[in-house]
Amino acid sequence: MRDLELMVKDYRLTTAEILYHLPDHPSLLQTYVWQNLDIAPKFPVLSKFLDFWESSIEGRLHSVKIASAKLVKPNQVRHIDSLHHLH
Repeated sequence: MRDLELMVKDYRLTTAEILYHLPDHPSLLQTYVWQNLDIAPKFPVLSKFLDFWESSIEGRLHSVKIASAKLVKPNQVRHIDSLHHLH
C-alpha cells in the first residue's frame, strides 16, 4: 500500500543507468541500473543515492541517464453508445 500512496503523491517509477569507472581499472566503465519511486524533476531519492555512492563507493561516477514514467494516470472516461438488457 505504501507504493500506491507514493504514486498518488506524484512519485514516478524512475530508472537510472549509472556508468562508473572500475576502481582497479579506471579506463574501463561498468553499468549499474538503479530503479525506485522518485519525484521528477528534482529526483531527491536518486540524488540521495548518488551522494551515498560518491561518499562510500570507490567507483568514480562517469554519467547518469534518467528515465521516469508516471504510473498512476487519470481514468479515461468513455460514453457508451447503447445499453442492452437480457430478460
